[in-house]
Amino acid sequence: MSKGLAQIMKQAQMMQQKMARLQEEASHRTAEATVGGGAVTAVANGRNQLVSLSIRKEAVDPEDVEMLQDLVMSAVNEALKKVQDEVAAEMGKITGGLNIPGLF
Repeated sequence: MSKGLAQIMKQAQMMQQKMARLQEEASHRTAEATVGGGAVTAVANGRNQLVSLSIRKEAVDPEDVEMLQDLVMSAVNEALKKVQDEVAAEMGKITGGLNIPGLF
């Protein structure tokens, strides 16, 4: 094996180790989103899991359940997007901007 190829293989292995470490760290990374003037707050982790949801009493109106549903969906979706963007940015640093499908 030539020195150039050996160096590329070594770099690929190091990148793979860094990506594995980032995937593990992603479960501890969180992002928070608040909507409706603080009525609903959602926290999601880098594994695309909702880890916390807070709803203020004032947001609960039995006559307007649809509004509360919309607020919850908005908060959850925004928190998930934030954490995905953070993890993708970190992954971009590791891969040098290469878009590798299926990583995050």
